[in-house]
Amino acid sequence: MPNGLHRVEAKKRVLAMVAQMDKEGFGNCTNLYECQAACPKGITVDYIAKMNREYLGATVSYAEKVYGKD
Repeated sequence: MPNGLHRVEAKKRVLAMVAQMDKEGFGNCTNLYECQAACPKGITVDYIAKMNREYLGATVSYAEKVYGKD
């Protein structure tokens, strides 16, 4: 898969994942390690931080696409 297409798919995935987490009342984790300590699946704060960065980038890209790059 070309790298550009991979990034588009990654943005779609992170937006869908966060939407599902919101729907289930799950998430809203921070980088303060409480989530890591409480997580029954052992998700690390490193992964949570990566997801937060990708989510921010995806929302900015989506806003630029919808509203323009002004």
